[in-house]
Amino acid sequence: MSVDFSILMAVYNDENNINKSIESMLSQSVKNFELLLLDDSSTDNTYSICQDYSKSDSRVKLLRNKKNMGLTKSLNILIKESTGKFIVRQDSDDISFKNRILTQYNFIQKHDLDACTSLARVKGKDRIVPNLSRYISPKITINYKNPFIHGTLMIKSNVIKSLGSYDENFYYSQDYKLMKDFIKNGYKIKILNVVLYQLNMEKNISEIYKKEQEYFASCVRKNINPKL
Repeated sequence: MSVDFSILMAVYNDENNINKSIESMLSQSVKNFELLLLDDSSTDNTYSICQDYSKSDSRVKLLRNKKNMGLTKSLNILIKESTGKFIVRQDSDDISFKNRILTQYNFIQKHDLDACTSLARVKGKDRIVPNLSRYISPKITINYKNPFIHGTLMIKSNVIKSLGSYDENFYYSQDYKLMKDFIKNGYKIKILNVVLYQLNMEKNISEIYKKEQEYFASCVRKNINPKL
């Protein structure tokens, strides 16, 4: 049976958050989706928790890397496994609100877009992101910073595959590289000015690995490959 949406979650050592994250997707108002989980060789109980969901709900498909491969390669594996018309991203420590998928899908259809993202509320803080960048055209902002919240991305499957998925030269800032290539190739995206997502910043890679993230982001801005 074909599905409309493929939800992609690469997970690693997130036993304290993974339940709520998965539940938020299984509780979506749309039902015609597959939830693809890829455990990146976790050393805690994350994989076991994911196994329980894959056994109890046929929409959940579980994969596992034999060794830790990082987010970029893990997402590309998930994209290859996906069968939906749309790719929906979610990070394993974040939460999507109940009507997220339906609201984003309707927005894409209404505005004839190839992708969209939404606003997010930062967990435990009175803060909505992105802030000012959502009022500026992405065609301008993308040259200076990534204006999109990666976990809120919904994108047409054929579009992300036509771009070669995520560039595996980018261990960090893979989402920034993808979106810059997306815009450069003339695809259309907008930020939906509605909060549909809760963002957990406690383990946020951009915060933990700031120097590495900034180096890879600078490579995106300069249109060069990072020196690994």
